Amino acid sequence: MNELTVGLVQQSCSADRQNNLEKSVAGIRQAVSQGAQLVVLQELHTSLYFCQTEDTDCFDLAETIPGPSTDLFGQIARELNVVIVTSLFERRAAGLYHNTAVVFEKDGTIAGRYRKMHIPDDPGYYEKFYFTPGDLGFTPITTSLGKLGVLVCWDQWYPEAARLMAMAGAEMLIYPTAIGWDPRDDDAERQRQRDAWVTIQRAHAVANGLPVIAVNRTGFESSPDPQAAGSQFWGKSFVAGSQGEILAQASEDKEETLVVTIDRGRSEQVRRIWPFLRDRRIDDYGGLVKRFLDK
Repeated sequence: MNELTVGLVQQSCSADRQNNLEKSVAGIRQAVSQGAQLVVLQELHTSLYFCQTEDTDCFDLAETIPGPSTDLFGQIARELNVVIVTSLFERRAAGLYHNTAVVFEKDGTIAGRYRKMHIPDDPGYYEKFYFTPGDLGFTPITTSLGKLGVLVCWDQWYPEAARLMAMAGAEMLIYPTAIGWDPRDDDAERQRQRDAWVTIQRAHAVANGLPVIAVNRTGFESSPDPQAAGSQFWGKSFVAGSQGEILAQASEDKEETLVVTIDRGRSEQVRRIWPFLRDRRIDDYGGLVKRFLDK
């Protein structure tokens, strides 16, 4: 079997950057101690989820690449001989910022980066104020462990993003995430939202014959807006196999490091019996490049 052991670090975050970093590093070390060769961190793990409101002071949280975070995680990757997927608020230039995932090779070098392509603008998720849409395309990042199809959070709702990563040779789909409930939602609405989140990503695994790794944050984060209820991040980080089967899943409300072994050879076998890529009607999909098909 072509086995790969993956670690997922699910954590809560605070306004204390140093404490957040220490949690992330501790999670990486724990995962590696359990055999992880690849460790994935959650979206924007160095800070609170600041996009609950629009505040120009929050741009001070952004950092360059290379910069403090890439220096730290590059050092950790080199020390532990592990591939790491991180997430940060990238300052590209004055007034130009991205929500960026950075992948480190085992020797500590930057293997590549992905800038979040789909940017939400919903109550409590005002990301369009902060992030410019990515301009690096849906391109897998090549590492010593294979080609990683790294996407970020809101990207996970779009089958087109997963498909394009798969078509470009991604061997797995990886989603650093920050998603939660409005605490005022009732239990039924909470269940519907979380079920939808898990279902759509499992569907990407099925449709593309690839394992999916989704790492979400956990814990309650209050909003600077006194009229808002804050966000209760729902955790439930998980790994799905290439037929959508759940291989491992974290808890809802606990910080934890999840370690699971993936058989990457199954993608080849699954795609032989479910050859979705072969049967795609690319001659009749022109409408997909339009916003809507008006009658």
